Amino acid sequence: MKRTATAIWKGNLREGTGTLGTQSGALDAHPYSFKARFEDESGKSGTNPEELLGAAHAGCFTMQLSHLLAEAGHPADELRTMATVSVEPKDGGGFEITRSALSLEAKVPGIERDVFEAIAGKAKTGCPVSVALGGIDITLDMTLHG
Repeated sequence: MKRTATAIWKGNLREGTGTLGTQSGALDAHPYSFKARFEDESGKSGTNPEELLGAAHAGCFTMQLSHLLAEAGHPADELRTMATVSVEPKDGGGFEITRSALSLEAKVPGIERDVFEAIAGKAKTGCPVSVALGGIDITLDMTLHG
């Protein structure tokens, strides 16, 4: 299986603009810019690679966790994950992605907390996006509702 995404950029880094598109059409000429990536903390001026990476990480982890819980006989009623991807200045200039912090709120009836934590930990380390992000710190905070 292969999936594609396309980026088009025009101009220099600070004043230039670009668009992102995905094979599925979920993004179709969606705008992105330096301001959207590094200056607008509200996140309202457009998307950026880190936001998209966070969406991919949250989605992948949550699907993996759903599968592992069902496989263990504890299907979830609802799993809600937010991934916060951190970008920090790099020594010598530029930026680097340093962390993806997963925050999970789960409704899983009848599961014991220690069993849930073990399964969630397995999903955190085993989902394909986590594996691809192996060079950064990945954390998981969770809230369990029975």
